[in-house]
Amino acid sequence: MNKVILTGRLTKDPELKFTPGNGTAVTTVTLAVDKYNASTGQREADFISVTIWGKQAEATANYMNKGGQMAVSGRIQTRSYDAKDGTKRYVTEVVADPVGGVEFLGGRGNASGNKNNGFNNGSEYAAPSNDNFGGGMSFEEDMTPVDDGDIPF
Repeated sequence: MNKVILTGRLTKDPELKFTPGNGTAVTTVTLAVDKYNASTGQREADFISVTIWGKQAEATANYMNKGGQMAVSGRIQTRSYDAKDGTKRYVTEVVADPVGGVEFLGGRGNASGNKNNGFNNGSEYAAPSNDNFGGGMSFEEDMTPVDDGDIPF
């Protein structure tokens, strides 16, 4: 089974494009996915190319930016093409599942202010903002302690 799930941060702002034939939206992003190198004891990152199609591509381009965190579920795809210099190039990428393959987890503020990293935009692909409780209360402030004895499992 070819299935992959990644969580990482975007290395640059997404760029929305449309296919020439039928105008289908497509966005390609690169996710920096953390890993731990046991031999050095350091955190490192893998940089994974992800292709997103359709409405999810549009939502990603509209509501995510460099540094924003997202989760992707999809499949690994390999392909090749002939470059302009005549050499054969190989590409390995993740293609996001068409439905529910992209989830926005959080973002970093954009100094220009042209993207909404609160994700409170009504999009079916949007993660909730931290002010869904009204009155300026954040999610963390509304956490009610639960006694372990109240949990049924």
